[in-house]
Amino acid sequence: MELRTIVINCVVLVVFVTVTLGGGFSTTFFVTNGFTDSDWYNNLTKPDWNPPPAVFTPMWSTLYILMAVAAFLIWRQGGFKKQALPLAAYFIQLALNFTWVFIFNGAHDLLAALIEIWILWVIIILTAVLFGRVKIIAGLLLIPYILWVAFAGSLNYAFYSLNKDNGAATDTS
Repeated sequence: MELRTIVINCVVLVVFVTVTLGGGFSTTFFVTNGFTDSDWYNNLTKPDWNPPPAVFTPMWSTLYILMAVAAFLIWRQGGFKKQALPLAAYFIQLALNFTWVFIFNGAHDLLAALIEIWILWVIIILTAVLFGRVKIIAGLLLIPYILWVAFAGSLNYAFYSLNKDNGAATDTS
């Protein structure tokens, strides 16, 4: 592999990681200066199986890096022009991922967030399938993300169920 190709690959990988990891964390901090630090979140009734706040940052960091590497591997198979559909699916699910934070912790609408996260989950599965058709390892790298979002969706459902009668499920204050 020539030096120019190596440099281009490194730059593109850094861009994928920066957009994915940076976008995820900047949306969280833009909304509330930290997801689990908000008064609204702290006052929600939570299920017993709710993970401690310390779990979220390392989990999402790992998932975002896996996602970025998977997208990079797809890009390497012909770029945006040849891999338009799988990469479009990737960026759609990424936008949905970032949007969920605004719905859940910005708008405080647990029902809308629940609907959005299940749509997100379906699009992630579609993305993994599309990635797997191009490069199997890229699809496999999204499995932890699929599992975590299924868990997060279940957690979102529990939050909605436990808080729908106390007004916190759609608190727009």
